[in-house]
Amino acid sequence: MGWAYGYNTNASIGLYSLFYLLHLVRFMRNYLKIRLAVACAFLFVFILNCTTVRAQKLEKAPFYKAMASDNIDEINQELTVLADAGNNGYEGALLMKKASLAGKPKDKLAFFKAGRIKLETALLAEPENTDLHFLRLVIQEKAPKIVHYKADIEKDKELVVKNFKTLSPVVQRAIVDYSKTSKVLKAEDLN
Repeated sequence: MGWAYGYNTNASIGLYSLFYLLHLVRFMRNYLKIRLAVACAFLFVFILNCTTVRAQKLEKAPFYKAMASDNIDEINQELTVLADAGNNGYEGALLMKKASLAGKPKDKLAFFKAGRIKLETALLAEPENTDLHFLRLVIQEKAPKIVHYKADIEKDKELVVKNFKTLSPVVQRAIVDYSKTSKVLKAEDLN
């Protein structure tokens, strides 16, 4: 009974079923490999984002310590941390601080220009960042006249004074410490 047109239909059905089952197993194995690869890719991206967010969180106390320091090694160490974290505005401010400690005029100018570009770019990206305005104020007040970097002193001072109470305690402490020696920003301005 299972013969039709010269073929054993029961055997054909069995072969087709086996062939179908083999393809299904192969498909499922490839499907699982693809799903596993996609899951691994998402996990990799998630971990990368988590470490990037953690790296981008700036530890401000060591930064302001280096900014107030005249120790080139401490500044270089903090510059390395900032470069890895991608904090361009802070890195720019430290580069300009480093310029004041460099020996050769060529190095001074190179550090200052590189820092200025990074700080100004960061300010364009975050125009309301009071912390960056404070750093620019510090740099502008101490910059030599030859570099022509004093145009925004009053604007930065106003923003720092206006937002002083909203800043973190570390930044407030740095501003108060700076105001003790500043000719532009006075302690009484901050009250």
